[in-house]
Amino acid sequence: MSLEKVLSIAGKPGLYTLKTQTRAGFLAESLLDGKTINVSGRHNVSLLSEIAVYTLTEEVPLRKVFEKISTKENGKEAISHKASKEELEEYFFGVMPDYDEDRVYPSDIKKVVQWYNLLVKNGLTDFSEPKQDTKEEEKEAGEKTKTPAPKKAAGAKAATPKTANPKASSTKKGGATKNAASRKT
Repeated sequence: MSLEKVLSIAGKPGLYTLKTQTRAGFLAESLLDGKTINVSGRHNVSLLSEIAVYTLTEEVPLRKVFEKISTKENGKEAISHKASKEELEEYFFGVMPDYDEDRVYPSDIKKVVQWYNLLVKNGLTDFSEPKQDTKEEEKEAGEKTKTPAPKKAAGAKAATPKTANPKASSTKKGGATKNAASRKT
């Protein structure tokens, strides 16, 4: 499973995997304890694939940060997220030497390390670039080869829109509407 199905829910600890969609939101399974919860549209949810870390020159996707941590740790767990602020900053500087210290807070570093360890513990170590679906590739290829629709001939009659209530616009002889005529009698 790639990071497209892993999400963080504000106010809830740990990470979750997306299971299925419901009427009011979706069901997600916790990577901490395996419990399934119902997540509504009111919750602030972030996909890990959409999160980035600020550096001095650009924003680096979280998956690339995870790849660097994985390379440094040979695919094993990193230091504990409960380490001191100084230890976490020093560790993160070893992974991302150009991270923006003004915009990446110690709490962010703690969260990244905690998420990485949680993903490794659950065997979710595929941090590679997501592959495009073959259906999407076929659709894009079809759009490139599609010829534009022929234009209508210059005297073609345009369709007239129908009103929502056709009785409201109907008239009787003399220009009075049907409702006005019935009130006179």
